[in-house]
Amino acid sequence: MFIYLSKKIAIPNNIRLKCVSWNKDQGFIACGGDEGLLKVLKLETQTDDAKLKGLAAPSNLSMNQTLEGHSGAVQVVTWNEQYQKLTTSDQNGLIIVWMLYKGCWYEEMINNRNKSVVRSMSWNADGQKICIVYEDGAVIVGSVDGNRIWGKELKGIQLAHVAWSPDSKILLFGMANGEIHIYDNQGNFIMKMTVSCLHNVTGAISIAGIHWYAGSEGYVEPDCPCLAICFDNGRCQVMRYESDESPVFIDTLMNVASIQWNQCGSVLAVAGSLRGMEKEVNVVQFYTPFGEHLRTLKVPGKQMTEVAWEGGGLRIGLAVDSYIYFANIRPDYKWGYCSNTVVYAYTKPDRLEYCVVFWDTKNNEKFIKYVKSLMSITTSGDFCILATKADDTHPQEDADVESGNNAMYVLVLCNSIGTPLDSKYIDIDPLFVSMTKTHVIAASKEAFYTWQYRVAKKLTAMEINQVSRTRKEGRERVYHIDDSPSGTTEGPLDFAKAFTATRDPICCITATDKTLIVGRESGTIHKYSLPNVALVQKYSLNYRAYQLSLNCTSSRLAIIDISGVLTFLDLEVRSSSDDGSGSQAGTGDPSKFERKDVWDMQWANDNPDLFAMMEKTRMYVFRNLDPEEPIQTSGYICNFEDLEIKSVLLDEIMKDPERPNKDYLINFEIRSLRDSRALIEKVGIEDASQFIEDNPHPRLWRLLAEAALQKLDLKTAEQAFVRCKDYQGIEFVKSLGNLQSEAMKQAEVAAYFGRFEEAERMYLDMDRRDLAISLRIKLGDWFRVLQLLKTGSGDCDDALLEQAYNAIGDYFADRQKWVNAVQYYLQGRNQERLAECYYMLEDYDGLERLASSLPENHKLLPDIGQMFVTVGMCEQTVNAYLKCNQPKAAVDACVHLNQWNKAVELAKNHNMKEINSLLAKYASHLLEKNKPLEAVELYRKAHHFLEAAKLMFKIADEEAKRRTRPLRVKKLYVLAALLVENYHSQVKTTQQNKAKGKTSEATSALAGLLEEDATSSDNRVVDSAWRGAEAYHFFLLAQRQLYEGYMVKAMKTALHLRDYEDIIPAVEIYSLLAICSSANRAFSTCSRAFIKLESLESLSPEQRQLYEDLALEIFTKHSPKNNHMSGLDSAPEGAEGKLPTCIVTGWTISEYQFWMCSVCKHCALENEIGSHNFCPLCHSSLA
Repeated sequence: MFIYLSKKIAIPNNIRLKCVSWNKDQGFIACGGDEGLLKVLKLETQTDDAKLKGLAAPSNLSMNQTLEGHSGAVQVVTWNEQYQKLTTSDQNGLIIVWMLYKGCWYEEMINNRNKSVVRSMSWNADGQKICIVYEDGAVIVGSVDGNRIWGKELKGIQLAHVAWSPDSKILLFGMANGEIHIYDNQGNFIMKMTVSCLHNVTGAISIAGIHWYAGSEGYVEPDCPCLAICFDNGRCQVMRYESDESPVFIDTLMNVASIQWNQCGSVLAVAGSLRGMEKEVNVVQFYTPFGEHLRTLKVPGKQMTEVAWEGGGLRIGLAVDSYIYFANIRPDYKWGYCSNTVVYAYTKPDRLEYCVVFWDTKNNEKFIKYVKSLMSITTSGDFCILATKADDTHPQEDADVESGNNAMYVLVLCNSIGTPLDSKYIDIDPLFVSMTKTHVIAASKEAFYTWQYRVAKKLTAMEINQVSRTRKEGRERVYHIDDSPSGTTEGPLDFAKAFTATRDPICCITATDKTLIVGRESGTIHKYSLPNVALVQKYSLNYRAYQLSLNCTSSRLAIIDISGVLTFLDLEVRSSSDDGSGSQAGTGDPSKFERKDVWDMQWANDNPDLFAMMEKTRMYVFRNLDPEEPIQTSGYICNFEDLEIKSVLLDEIMKDPERPNKDYLINFEIRSLRDSRALIEKVGIEDASQFIEDNPHPRLWRLLAEAALQKLDLKTAEQAFVRCKDYQGIEFVKSLGNLQSEAMKQAEVAAYFGRFEEAERMYLDMDRRDLAISLRIKLGDWFRVLQLLKTGSGDCDDALLEQAYNAIGDYFADRQKWVNAVQYYLQGRNQERLAECYYMLEDYDGLERLASSLPENHKLLPDIGQMFVTVGMCEQTVNAYLKCNQPKAAVDACVHLNQWNKAVELAKNHNMKEINSLLAKYASHLLEKNKPLEAVELYRKAHHFLEAAKLMFKIADEEAKRRTRPLRVKKLYVLAALLVENYHSQVKTTQQNKAKGKTSEATSALAGLLEEDATSSDNRVVDSAWRGAEAYHFFLLAQRQLYEGYMVKAMKTALHLRDYEDIIPAVEIYSLLAICSSANRAFSTCSRAFIKLESLESLSPEQRQLYEDLALEIFTKHSPKNNHMSGLDSAPEGAEGKLPTCIVTGWTISEYQFWMCSVCKHCALENEIGSHNFCPLCHSSLA
């Protein structure tokens, strides 16, 4: 950072100032002093020039109000920024709260204890509470609206300072004797703070200041020290939190009066006077939170009492005697400029990382990248290097480096939109980084590291293998500053030598393509050659360099020292100029050149004698060390080439870093360019041409060429294009020479200068619509092309019209506006892109329409088929594949979508053999995985009903064996039987199809049955498909009837079960029959059931014994006779054998008229079935 005094305001009547405070939000400055003096001032920039922004704009007092109310010396002033209040206190203990009303400050509240004097007041971070401490130990905490929250008297303690923690949970009280006590926000004592920075200090000391940065704009680093405590003897400690055991120590070697953090906690200002001088010198020292010294500012006057930062961190105000001094600060922003992109970094309160913005100033686009522990940004050409800490668990300290406990650092090579292209881990601390088109040089205090980076345009496989070996091959090197490298390639990369301490550390570096310059603290400058690093020469200066810069030929070095003085050093002896203008003496002698207060400088990229520099708020351009008149600006110089300086107002950008504005980028033309332009405009091309001949520069020749073109002076234009080596320009002038009409030439020139509207208008006026269209096509403005095509009279070219429609379709498709794209693709008949759009829009009807409109074997059909597959639309997929004659793909798609029936059908129609094997393979795979139901489903979908039925019967039999849920078993048997019915109907239909029109239906049916007989090996499955379902149906029915109390019905149904002993175990059947018959008091049937039970082989002797005992018990009481009509036992037979059974009741049907199910062909009594909607057995609908 650089700092210089910029303004001084005198207080009337020479009243001495005691305190000053700057409101960060609104910019008011309050200063208090002797005799009750209290003033509120405000500095505001007043300028009409838009380019003059920030510090460069003149600032005047827009407010200067004296606040009357105090009689004694005002000792404490503090702002509440959130509520726009000012709190002040004087030597009599009077406290006044002031508020702003209609642009003036008025008293709002007054308070006086009349006991003691207020030593310090502090508002907490959100402005809700104020803590006031009195000298006699009284503490009062009040709210913003004037109510007292709590008060406390600390006995026997003299208080001097107070500070809130950022979260308002802790209060720090500084005592008059230098101790600091930690209290909670209710006033309860927690502990004493350890003040380690006063180690071996004797004598009385007092606290000069406590400032706890509240983190309102984020932190420079994760875990960054933010609580600064400083004593009047110059000792200071910076802590991460109130009980930090390893704070950062600073010994400022001065008598400190006041300290304050800047707005983002990155710089601590310590104000006071230097010790040990004959006469006191007032200084402000600036430090980082880690204790590194940044700058010293000397201030005139006798006694400095307080320092205050401006809200933006660009100025500080100092109370000295009866003056307020203002100093401007040029911060060291982390920034760079590469290929039209400004790269800058800032911190946010809600994130630990740095937010790095890549702002493309050409297109006004920005790319954001978050980087942890960013150290610096360095740019060159089209690339930038971000230096960061790799290991962020502990901050690196010098002691660690010396002991060899080194943290790692990373150099990340990025392009101009922030994409990382390469990175290197290094062990040395990259305090100084420089970059050329080929090398990155990073230096710590003792050593420097060079990395010859390369940007992969296209890496072949061979090169990729080499990349892993590059460290060995010397793309990276490390050199200690005390070594004298000779340029020969040495052994492997060795960071070990980089940690040897040196007496004379590095303080700055710079590099061009062929030279590396390293500056050391003693004033020695080393010059090395690049790319083979060899020490060429050493120069010694009598001051310490802070910033170095080489011109484009590496012949002259610009040096800005630590106090802002710019000097030059010639690295190559210059011969006296050949054009007879005398020797180097006079203006061109670098040894005599010196400028003060310089904080930035940049050489021109294309002229070794041209440079621009920033001095305070002025920019000077020097040609051969001779200055042009200055320009008022406070921008940072990005780039200087083609006689134009590009400068960026980083101060303005950092006020709102998320929204950079094009106005913050300013281009300045230097005098020769301005003069040439004026000559061309005012005098004419001839004289301007003579002037440019005397002061040649490609940029001036281009200016002349363009001016000559505008006037159609082709001869001069061609000469000028030749002088600035612009081949396209020469060709353009030639092509203009071949044109006959003047208007045509003018139109071409207008197009050349990018005035396309004008050129188009000229073409149309000449009735050359074709040229206007081709111009727009070159520009890619297809909307305008379409307009021109449609407006013209006569027919337009159909091919061109389609091209325009498609180009506009592409425009919308690129922006994912598919609906708009479809309209244009339809008109442009672009079927491929149409299909894509329909797919993206999920408009499958549109896609289907497109597929049906395409001719057969169109190359797009397979793609459309694939689109349908991905969304599971089988029918459409098949149609698309069949249309392009790819039945195999259609079958594969069906299999993929599990539509096996369709797959089998297609395979049969197209004589594909492999589908059956595929089906069998998949089914066996499912069975292996123990998924029989999936296998059934597979067969069913493939219309292989018989296999499905067999599997189903198997599943049902297994389930029946488990004897758990009879209803589930019935369902399984019904499903199996239904599959068999499907098989029957399948056979029937195939036979009918075969015998179409040949024979009668009876013959075809017979043939069907015969075929069925021939094919079916497993007769049980086909013939008695319904037996299992019947058995379990009656088994469940009997139990239901029994529980509902229909004993007769239950017994009749149970009697039917005797036919199904092969399906339901006999034990269950006869046990059920015994229960039903005993309940029905039909003991004869019951006894027969018991006889059957006792004779069952499957029972163990114990079980048989139990049945015998039960039988004995029953039949001793009841004789084995049926009480009711006993015609039940044997089923009645009709003329044609067995009579059908009613599936609703279980009765035998003897009537001639009965109902029969259309699916399972089972019967029921008509009066019984009337109350049912579904068949009780197969559950098909009765509709």
